[in-house]
Amino acid sequence: MEQLETWALEAARLAAPAADFWSVRGVVESSEQLMVRQNLAESPVRSRDEGVMVCVVDAGAMAYAATSDVSGPGIRQAFAQAMMMARASAGHGVFDYRQALAADAAAGSAQYRSPNARPAGQAALREKFDLLMGVSQSLKLASEIVDWSASLWTTHTRQLLVTSHGTRVAQEWDFVVPNIVAVASVAGETQTRSAAGQYNGFCQQGGLEVLDRAGFANDGPRVAREALELARAPNCPTGEMDLVLMPDQMMLQIHESIGHPLELDRILGDERNFAGTSFVTLDMFGRYVYGSDLLNVSFDPTRGEQFASFGFDDEGTPAQREFIIEKGLLKRPLGGSLSQLRARAFRADIQGVATARACNWNRAPIDRMSNLNIEPGDSSLDDMIASVEDGMLMKTNASWSIDDSRNKFQFGCEYGQRIRKGQLAEVVKKPNYRGISSTFWRSLAMVGDASTFEVMGTPFCGKGEPNQVVRVGHAAPACKFSRVAVFGGAS
Repeated sequence: MEQLETWALEAARLAAPAADFWSVRGVVESSEQLMVRQNLAESPVRSRDEGVMVCVVDAGAMAYAATSDVSGPGIRQAFAQAMMMARASAGHGVFDYRQALAADAAAGSAQYRSPNARPAGQAALREKFDLLMGVSQSLKLASEIVDWSASLWTTHTRQLLVTSHGTRVAQEWDFVVPNIVAVASVAGETQTRSAAGQYNGFCQQGGLEVLDRAGFANDGPRVAREALELARAPNCPTGEMDLVLMPDQMMLQIHESIGHPLELDRILGDERNFAGTSFVTLDMFGRYVYGSDLLNVSFDPTRGEQFASFGFDDEGTPAQREFIIEKGLLKRPLGGSLSQLRARAFRADIQGVATARACNWNRAPIDRMSNLNIEPGDSSLDDMIASVEDGMLMKTNASWSIDDSRNKFQFGCEYGQRIRKGQLAEVVKKPNYRGISSTFWRSLAMVGDASTFEVMGTPFCGKGEPNQVVRVGHAAPACKFSRVAVFGGAS
């Protein structure tokens, strides 16, 4: 953190006399991406990025400026640009940001650090490639496996936030994203199977112990075997039936039909010209039945291994676990301190969470879902399957489509399996289902217990203009839904 301390002290010296309020957030991030494809090691891809975002409030206006020039003159220029923009916009905004100063987090120093038992940066490159090569070689089960790969993406991020109120928050994270992919082609039919989604569904904070939790070293044969099963399988049937979703598909279901609709800035209209609005309105909180009474959704940035855990958001607000939905009832939005202040102009009792985040040093914080989890219930997976007379089990997201208000959706999965008379039956390919967010969660009939619960996530949640791609965590048990529209090409 020494380099970040230098930036922060320089910013304090330059900015303190100039603005009603200022903050500076410095970020240094390094990453390494390794892949072995078809038993050939590809060149490592390594990157390092660093910079500073400054924020000022002056005469009721707020402005940001960012720079990758972390020298004294570079930081001075960024503050001068932010001050110029704040003064130019003073008196023309719809919100007086001086209101936010009284709500700013209390002064003081704090820190957060990812758990990390086996730092990836301390492992030799040969050791990591040897692991990937072993997984890659295990994927070639048959000549029908026509493409296969094993990959590992690790990132180390350091961030320091200081403000004119005396806040100093230092945070440090380690992220690990493994993946395994196999492509099978049988008699002209080609199917792809991955360990946890082609968009890296299994991702966590920590060191190489994350690979142990993923079962990475030994998972290649399963992935290849299921790719072959899919290439030989019939199409998913079409009809209304009960549906059991496994955690690596529940992740996407939570993300699109709970996470994005509940982001407060979207509800306030900020995303309208870019990614749409939300079917949720401010008057629904505390009154609206979002799902059945089995639905309990928590915002939990305190779970150490989860992908979007942190101690403080990027406005410096301390993070704590909160229920977003409890026993089906919608309780609070995903909105940081600034959005909460804006929303209270329309509804005084609106509460939110510490969820204002930026994707890097060159973006301002906006409301983002972070770790959004469905709490376990009391049903085993065997109990859920046994309760289904005729239905489907689906795993691992493959595609998604949802309307501008985050309401009507249809999602596709990699792997499906029929359930007949309470027993798992044949594998099917191209399984899809559709629904409406505002009613789908009310069909939640059974929630899996802790034995079905998995901690997942995605590195690729996009939002904002200019776009920001951030890390998000989702943990969930398996869940059963009643009378869902399922389709996949079969009659």
